[in-house]
Amino acid sequence: MGRENVRRLDLNLLLAFEALIAERSVTRAAERMSVGQPAMSASLARLRTFFGDPLLVRDGRSLVPTARALELNASFQEALDLIDSTVRASRGFDPRTAHRTFTVMASDYVLLFLLGPLVAALEAEAPNLNLTIRPVTADYAEQIDRPQLDLMILPEEAAANVRARSARLFSDRLVCAVDEGHPDVGERLTEEQFRTLPLVSYRATATETMIEHRFRELGIDPVTAVGTESIVIQPLVLEGTRMMALIPERLGRHFAKQAGIRLLDPPYPLAPMHATMFWAPRTGHDPGHQWLRERLRQAAAALAGPAESIPAMPDIDKSR
Repeated sequence: MGRENVRRLDLNLLLAFEALIAERSVTRAAERMSVGQPAMSASLARLRTFFGDPLLVRDGRSLVPTARALELNASFQEALDLIDSTVRASRGFDPRTAHRTFTVMASDYVLLFLLGPLVAALEAEAPNLNLTIRPVTADYAEQIDRPQLDLMILPEEAAANVRARSARLFSDRLVCAVDEGHPDVGERLTEEQFRTLPLVSYRATATETMIEHRFRELGIDPVTAVGTESIVIQPLVLEGTRMMALIPERLGRHFAKQAGIRLLDPPYPLAPMHATMFWAPRTGHDPGHQWLRERLRQAAAALAGPAESIPAMPDIDKSR
């Protein structure tokens, strides 16, 4: 597309295109853009003429984008994201006055120990800031490229296929948890018990979890008795059973008394879990994102405390 054509395709038309593809309805797109339906219909007609493609076609009662429209949308999203980040960078960011929403994808474990305390701390520091926490979904690797998501916090191993910038936040040792009165487990967990005790496992996506990764490194195929979509639930279902869970130590200590469980060292040396934040390159120089990432680093450092100091680590760029 030449520069002359780009000039003809003004920003308002690009925004109309984005709204039409997102809403897949002329009426809803008009409402989203705060314009009348005839104006949005006229924009769609101009877009169709300009690109020589219907862009949206009728399928029953719905409109669906053509292959050309989806291809264009991917390119336009990058352009609009760049414009948005450039404008935000020029304005700066003051947490005391900024009205903004950040969306973070994270597990309930991260919410409990990191994001929950951070939200409480930000009430006074950034009174007009909204922090939306979304659970980890199967398509997380694609979600990070979408403007609706600002950050993800995942174990490093679980995010091996995420193409984004990243920085480690905190680490947690892995321990075994069993019912405090487990009839077969003494003061130490044997290698045989570690391999054969029925396991309470965690799985929120179709990809290999961090715990599964640790078992695979040992050449062990665990016997899964109960599967949950919550890390936090794992220690809460052990009481009165012969099952075992391999969980972050911080989580186990938090629930040990009320859940009636014992924590034991694994009989094999296991690498710790490393909670890492990921963000898209488009947000790298956004002052608001930079502020949020720094606050997360500070919260993680406070979480670690003096007994678990976290060395400063450089940001890693996996976006290319």
